Amino acid sequence: MLKLGVPSKGRLMEKTFDWFAERGLRLARTGTDREYAAAVEGFEGLELVLLSAGEIPRELAAGRIHLGVTGSDLVREKLADWPAQVAELAPMGFGHADLIIAVPAAWADVDGLEDLDAVAAAFRRAQGHRLRIATKYHRLTRDFLRQAGVADYQLVDSQGATEGTVKNLTAEAIADITSSGETLRANHLKILSDGLIHQSQATLFAARAADWTEEGATLARLCAALGLEPPAL
Repeated sequence: MLKLGVPSKGRLMEKTFDWFAERGLRLARTGTDREYAAAVEGFEGLELVLLSAGEIPRELAAGRIHLGVTGSDLVREKLADWPAQVAELAPMGFGHADLIIAVPAAWADVDGLEDLDAVAAAFRRAQGHRLRIATKYHRLTRDFLRQAGVADYQLVDSQGATEGTVKNLTAEAIADITSSGETLRANHLKILSDGLIHQSQATLFAARAADWTEEGATLARLCAALGLEPPAL
């Protein structure tokens, strides 16, 4: 049985169900809201597994599910060398959000990463410690800043309300997901002109570590039904 992991609640789940329904497959949650049970209509050999979006990259990497729908940002953040662990089957056109670097709007002379690098060096000289960037996207942020040549900073973990860390004096800048930018503006933050780390959206992935011995034919049949090219696994 081909196992497909999808987000277990919220708009991501609803949009995922809609995406498959538009292609002739009906996914439905069964039972009560507390039961993570689901069913598939319109395609034989496909089992639906409801998981949190954050769990799906891990389950894909472990090969416990064959396919999974989750944000492209989560796959890139949670899986080192992610192309070696999953194949990207299809961007799904919803769940759009940008992972960005933002700094206080009052920093009038800081427009881009080069300015941030200069400020970080000056901050360390003046304060005796590195400029703090609050984020839950450590891998993506670190790789992005390294490629941009930004040094003299430290990442501090933030699992919620990241936009408020600057106001609360627990960080000087942030790296976070935004869609409209309203929360950033409400917290007097601005996005660096070249501070876009990743444009995320919901994406259908296939697990390279899954056992495809008996499910390869089912995957090919599913891809044909969805109008997708079968991945090279």
